[in-house]
Amino acid sequence: MNNLLDKYIFQALDAYPYNLEETIESLHYALSYDAKKPIALCLLGQVYAESLKNYEAAKEYYQEALAEDMYALDVYPKYINVLLWNEDYNEAKKLIDFALTVKGTDKAVLYLKKGILFEHTKKYKKALQCLKLSKQYAYNNHFINNLKEEKDRIKGKMPKKKKAKSSKKSNKK
Repeated sequence: MNNLLDKYIFQALDAYPYNLEETIESLHYALSYDAKKPIALCLLGQVYAESLKNYEAAKEYYQEALAEDMYALDVYPKYINVLLWNEDYNEAKKLIDFALTVKGTDKAVLYLKKGILFEHTKKYKKALQCLKLSKQYAYNNHFINNLKEEKDRIKGKMPKKKKAKSSKKSNKK
């Protein structure tokens, strides 16, 4: 039975995002073998979030996946994205803070997500601090280069500092 379950999960993963019909069909077969399989629930959440823009349904699938296995590490960044897209900022902050305590999570990605959360709430200085932390936990150059782009985007949103006007000279003679 486990071989069939894995077969359907692999088919769903292979089909996503190019063939949504095959993805859903394979996921339904997989979930009929094990209705609580975190990887299948996560992919179903991803389909609802990214393809159908049904964030509430996606949240339910991600919650179910994490309830089944809090060490389903791939769920955290995807679930955080959904919370940000749905403007559930308090939930996103709580999830990020919790995920940072889970052993094995990608701390660089989580701090990046926290920075994006602060960007959404217009707390740009905090966002930049999170990107700095993200860089400390990053271990590949591609990710670090992407952080530079994120940093530039956030800096571009920051209010411009007004230049101090030169003191008005009074021409009293």
